Parts: sequence; structure tokens; C-alpha cells
Amino acid sequence: MNSKIEVKRLEVTDSRSTHLWDEFVFSNINATFFHRAGWQKIISSVFNHPTYFLYVESDGCIQGILPLAHVKSILFGNSLISLPFAVYGGVVAINDEVANSLEFAAQELAKKLDVDHLELRNLDQRNLDWPAQDIYVTFRKTILPTEEENLLAIPRKQRAMIRKGIKNGLCSSIDSNVDVFFNLYADNVHRHGTPAMPKKYFSALKKEFDQDCEILIISSNDGIPISSVMSFYFRDEVLPYYAGDSVAARDLAANDFKYWELLRRACEAGLKTFDYGRSKVNTGSFAFKKNWGFDAKQLSYEYCLYRSRSIPQNNPSNKKFSLLISTWKRLPISFANAIGPFIVKNLG
Repeated sequence: MNSKIEVKRLEVTDSRSTHLWDEFVFSNINATFFHRAGWQKIISSVFNHPTYFLYVESDGCIQGILPLAHVKSILFGNSLISLPFAVYGGVVAINDEVANSLEFAAQELAKKLDVDHLELRNLDQRNLDWPAQDIYVTFRKTILPTEEENLLAIPRKQRAMIRKGIKNGLCSSIDSNVDVFFNLYADNVHRHGTPAMPKKYFSALKKEFDQDCEILIISSNDGIPISSVMSFYFRDEVLPYYAGDSVAARDLAANDFKYWELLRRACEAGLKTFDYGRSKVNTGSFAFKKNWGFDAKQLSYEYCLYRSRSIPQNNPSNKKFSLLISTWKRLPISFANAIGPFIVKNLG
């Protein structure tokens, strides 16, 4: 590491450096929504994880950033991650020298914290000699200029499902409150056997990111909410991130209609990119996104292993969690929602 490059730690109360951090994020083409400084406040206040948002500054300008959080759990291990609860992360810098300095600082911090591993959720590969996770891909597509062009670009079978939703009289609206969304989301994840994020997390996202965090509600022709998605907006991109559907949504094609409405509204607003987000290869979510005509791009999640002997697999595809998943499905949803946050906070 170049000794002349000083790596600093962002403090939540430092409004000047926080402003400079976000200026850098919005101006750097390699940065993502998950690099925004607001995640530090959310991760520390909602989940009580120590955060280490590292940066390099020169002449009053940020030269590079690396947001990190320390997640320590008896069940899921002890890790330093960039960034938990995010699909993208890792270092963003103006050159390799700054990037290498930040990664070196992260490695030194990981050793100091005595973690099992350091995880960087990169969009693209940076370190050829680091072990890498290869089960995740992302789906991104250019939004075409007109509604008709976007509809016709969707493969015929998926287009038929969208038209089914339209024929069923479904309608969309924007909700400024998280209540309806949370009920649909929590019910959905419970049916799939996974704990729900705490409601206060979604409220914190809305409060912190304001208009860049939007909730779309899909209702049946009699006005009953049956599907919803919370999306993030960053520059000229839209990223649907958390979603939920009622049992009735499937027969009405509400899930298909929901994402079409999000795409249609994004086109109307002049946005340029629809980011369908991360999926595990060969899962239902992966197949659903492929059916929309999106191409998969491999994500490069890179690791420095310390106490761990192999890359951790803290995801529902891991067979060791199968009993937990089947048990979770049978829990009363009120009880699951009460204890779920204590579990999911450590999954990252």
C-alpha cells in the first residue's frame, strides 16, 4: 500500500464528509445505490452492526470508498462484509492505487476484528487470487424509449401474462406508507420459510432515501392490495428490491403486472436502466427474470478467508437450513414476525 494514501473512516455525524461521499457515489460510474452513505445509518441503527465506511480524500474530494459492516453471529459466523443486505458492494475508486489501499485497509481491519472472512460483493472481478462465489447473477436491461417498444421486447409468453393482469382489471398506485407493503412481504416470505426483515427497517429505508425509495402497490379490480414492491432509484436506474404477493396474486397474474407497471412507469419517467437485481442460478427467481428477456451477468463476490476454510453458504439453497425452513413455514406468522428480525439481522 502506498504510505502516502491515508484511509479514513466515515463518521455518521460528519455531515461534510458524508456529503462528499455521496457526491462521489453519484459521479462515479462504478458506484451503486448500495454505496450511498445512508446505508451506514440504517445498518447501525436498525441492526446494531458496527460499520466501517472507509474512504480516501485528497484536496477536498473523495478518491475512493469501501463501505463495510461487521456481522457477528453464533449461527451464521463472524464476517466483515461490503455490504450486508446489499446485492452490490466492494471498492469504488478513481484508480487501482486508491482501490488497493482501501482493500488493504479492509484486510487489516478484518484481522483486527478477528473475523472468519472478509466478503466484497463486487459487480466485476478485481482479485484473481481471492476465492469467489459463483452462484449469484444480476439482470440489467436498457429501458427502450416507448411503452410499446418495451412491451414488444418482452418474450411472447411473458407478454401474455402481463396482458392477463391488465385484462383482470389490476391497477397500480404509489404508497408513501410501508404498512400494506410489509403485510404482503412478510406473508410472502413466511410461506417460503424465511424470516422477514423488521418493519422498522423498511420505514428507515423510506425515511433515509425518501423519493429514491418507492413502494408500488398492485390492487385487484375490487381495490384489494394483492402485490407490492419496494424499489430503489439511483441516477437513471430503477431497482425493484423487496417484494411480496398474496396467495390470490398468482391466479390474477399480479406479480407479472407489477413488474410491467414498474417498467412502464420508469419508461414514462425517462429512466434508462431496469435492474432486476440478484438471483441464485437455477432458481425460480432466476427463471422468472430470464423469461422477461433479461440476460444474466455473473456477480463476483470475492473473499479473504481467515478462520473459515471455505466460502460460507448462508442462503436457502444450503441443505443444512432445510429443517429450519420447513419449521418456519409452520410457525404462526405473528410469532415468526416477532422473532424473525433477531435471525435475519445476522444473515446479511
